[in-house]
Amino acid sequence: MGFNSGLDMERSYYAATASPAPHHAPLIGEVDADLVVVGGGCTGLSAALHAAERGLKVVLLEGGRIGWGASGRNGGQMIVGLRKGPLELVALYGRERAKALFDLAFSAWGLVLEMIERHAIDCDLRKTGHLVCAVSDGDAAWFEREVECLATVMDYPHARMLSATDALDAVASPYKGAFFDALGGHMHPLNYTLGLARAAVEAGVTIHEGTPALRLDRRGGIRVETPQGAVRARHAVLAGDALLAGIDKRVESRIMPIGNYIVATEPLADAAEIIPSNAAVSDSRFVVNYYRLSADGRLLFGGGERYTPRPPADIQAFVRPHMEQTFPQLKGRRIDYAWGGLVSVTTSRFPHVGRDGEVYFAHGYSGMGVILSTLAGKLLVEAMSGETSRFALFEGLNPMPFPGGSALRGPLYVLGMLWYAMRDRLKH
Repeated sequence: MGFNSGLDMERSYYAATASPAPHHAPLIGEVDADLVVVGGGCTGLSAALHAAERGLKVVLLEGGRIGWGASGRNGGQMIVGLRKGPLELVALYGRERAKALFDLAFSAWGLVLEMIERHAIDCDLRKTGHLVCAVSDGDAAWFEREVECLATVMDYPHARMLSATDALDAVASPYKGAFFDALGGHMHPLNYTLGLARAAVEAGVTIHEGTPALRLDRRGGIRVETPQGAVRARHAVLAGDALLAGIDKRVESRIMPIGNYIVATEPLADAAEIIPSNAAVSDSRFVVNYYRLSADGRLLFGGGERYTPRPPADIQAFVRPHMEQTFPQLKGRRIDYAWGGLVSVTTSRFPHVGRDGEVYFAHGYSGMGVILSTLAGKLLVEAMSGETSRFALFEGLNPMPFPGGSALRGPLYVLGMLWYAMRDRLKH
C-alpha cells in the first residue's frame, strides 16, 4: 500500500462514522473472469457494477480496504464540471467541443444522484450548492465571466455571482465575492463508496480486499498476479489512481500523487453561523482551502501546502493554522479527527482516461473525482461494450506524461508547484 498506509485513514471522521460493511476475503488461488478490476474506489466499483449489470463476470481486487484510498478520504465536495472552467475549455477546444466536454462532465452529477437513489445509499447527501470564494478582486472579475460563459455557451443557468456582502452571508469569512453553483453539494464519500460496493456485490461482483495487484501480464490474454493467486480475464480496468504501485508505468507516468490533509472539529454549537448556506466551499488560492459542515455539525477543513506524498508528522498541527486563518472565530476549538489522502493530478489537470488493448484505465481527476470517478468507471464499461462516443471525448484529453521520467518527475513537479504557490502569495 506504500504511502496509503501512513495517512491515518483509520483515525478519519469518515472511518469513525462509516456504515457497517462486510470484509471481503483475500484472493487465494487462480480464478477466471470476463473483467478484472484493480482498485476498490469509486472508479473501480462503478466499472465493476456497470459491467456486472451488463452480464459480465467481474472480480475486483483491492490492496487494502474498500474506499480507503482517495474515494473515501476526500473532502466530499460534489462539484460540477472539470478542473478547467468554461472559459479555459472554450479557449483550448472551441465552443462546440468545450460544450460537449462540459455536458459529459455534468452528466456525472446526475449519475451519482441516480446511484444514491437507486441503491438507497445513505451518505449524508446535501444538495446545498458549491461556493468558490474569491480572495482577490481579479478572481471575482474572472468568476463573473465564468458565470456568463456557463449561461451563454454551456446552456448552464445554475451558477451566479455573489457580491462580497452576499458571500459573507453564505460563509462567515471575508472574501471579495463568490461563484455559486446551485447544483453543487456534499456527501460522506466513504459511505457513498461503501454503498457502491454493496450494489456491486448484489449485482454479482466478487470483491477481494487485502489483495494488491503485483503484476499485469498481457501474454496470451490478461493475467493479474496477486500475493496468493491470480485472475485471468478478457478485460482489465486499472483504477488504482495514486496507488497503482508499478502495475503499468506508462499509465502511471501521466499522474503525480499529491497529499492533501483534512481535519474535523468537535461538533460546533455555532455551525450554522460558520457556513449559513451549508454549501461546500473552496477558495481561489492556487493551494486551495476547502471546507464544509458534516451532518453532525463539525467543520471539515482541508488545506495547506504539501507537494509530495509524504505526510507531515502532525496532520492536525499542519492544517489548523489554515483553518484558523480562514475562521479566526474557531481559534482553539478542539479538533477530533485529522487524516490525509493521496490524490493524483495530471499535467493538464484533465482526467487521464483511455485504453491499451483490453486494458482500460481512468485516474488523475485532479481534485474533481468525487463525482467524475463514478462517471469514468461507467465510460470504461461503455467502451468495453463497443459504445465509444462518450469515452472518446475524455480519451481525447490525453494529458502528457510528467517530464523527467520516474526519477525526476517528483522533484520537477515540486519546483513548479513552489513557483505557482509563491506567485499565489504575491498575488494575494
